Amino acid sequence: MSNPFRDLPSMTKLLDAPALVAARDRHPPATITAAARSALDSLRAKLSSGAALTTSVDALAAQIVAMLDVATAPVLRPVINATGIVLHTNLGRSPIHEEAARAAYEAARGYLNLEMDLASGKRASRQGNVRAGLKAITGAESATAVNNCAAATVIALRAIAAGKEVIVSRGQLVEIGGSFRIPEVMAVSGATLREVGTTNITRVSDYERAITPNTAAVMRVHASNYRVRGYTKSVDLAQLVELGRKHNLTVIDDAGSGQAIDLTPFGLPDEPLVSASIATGADLVLFSGDKLLGGPQCGILAGKAALIQLIEKDPLMRAFRLDKMTLAALEATLRLYRDPALALREVPTLRMLTAPLAALRQRCEAFAEWLRAIPGVTVGVREDVAFVGGGSLPDVGVPTAVLAVSAERISESELATRLRTGTPAVVGRVQDGRVLLDLRCVLEWQEEELLEAVRLAVRE
Repeated sequence: MSNPFRDLPSMTKLLDAPALVAARDRHPPATITAAARSALDSLRAKLSSGAALTTSVDALAAQIVAMLDVATAPVLRPVINATGIVLHTNLGRSPIHEEAARAAYEAARGYLNLEMDLASGKRASRQGNVRAGLKAITGAESATAVNNCAAATVIALRAIAAGKEVIVSRGQLVEIGGSFRIPEVMAVSGATLREVGTTNITRVSDYERAITPNTAAVMRVHASNYRVRGYTKSVDLAQLVELGRKHNLTVIDDAGSGQAIDLTPFGLPDEPLVSASIATGADLVLFSGDKLLGGPQCGILAGKAALIQLIEKDPLMRAFRLDKMTLAALEATLRLYRDPALALREVPTLRMLTAPLAALRQRCEAFAEWLRAIPGVTVGVREDVAFVGGGSLPDVGVPTAVLAVSAERISESELATRLRTGTPAVVGRVQDGRVLLDLRCVLEWQEEELLEAVRLAVRE
């Protein structure tokens, strides 16, 4: 009886295979050896079970290299967002402007005056790098930034109301992404939540009746990611400010998405501007930097200088503070807002949201001609609806134009999978037997990559 292990290659012979020799340029020798040993062990196990050896040394080496390449490939990689959802949370929300990305890169690759006044050579606050820009877009006395809006909520309530009560309408106790709920976030701060009103109706009298000697603040949470319709009534910010002044309470406005420029001329709904909240009299306004502002992920606090100073002295400020890359990107983004017209043209999020339907259709028609040159591809242009996403402007559909793509002998689900798992990855939508690609969120420099991605996806 022949020995089934006789044809099993030795470790030395396998490691000397051309594919594994070439792999030494991109994989450590120890990693290659461990992968080769694992592959041989797997073959021995199969031979022991009676299977025949059908793999040559070169084929086995190629399989090992392929597994190594997959195992060591970056987990996070670029994605072309063709969903039409501008602030796609799963795809990283706002793409930042090139100047902001360059600023973050320069900050990461070397040193910078993060906490130094170069004129005097003395230590300075890292928040001073963005404070002027935040004050300019909000009109606030002062401002600061932490690593996200939930952190902004925690540190604000901790500094202002730890051990005391904060009054919030029951209809505003929202849940944000990842099952994080406002009451739970507030509890972490040490403040006590005092709910008033009902889900659909809250009046000024509800707030006033809830005020006690232990009340520190009144908080409004903007409905960024939901809407209550029908028989409903809420208290506007001006009324809460009046109530706060009457009872010497801090008024906190969680503005959520952080809109800095009026977008109603572009057909988008009338969302409260951060500057309007400050002008109305809110003592402190909280909002996100990576939503409608179009910057890096951060939570921004703007308002009375005394409150900002109090917050920045809290020990949690060090835990929540921004790193040098985020600060650099935020500062660069805020510079674009010195001219609102420039921001509308240059901030990617704003440019995507305000893109005219006619321009999108024209862009789709031109791109469709390129796709039709690919054998086996059928493409049409149709009107559809895009969404803002990211917990911003819920229920608001933005008219858009999309490419409806299909391929011979490939189902729409298979085509979508191939696009999603290709390089570069492309995420679109499947609808009515077609893969829909919305160019609203596809950056211009990604168009050639998208064309090549479709070409590779339909290849047999």
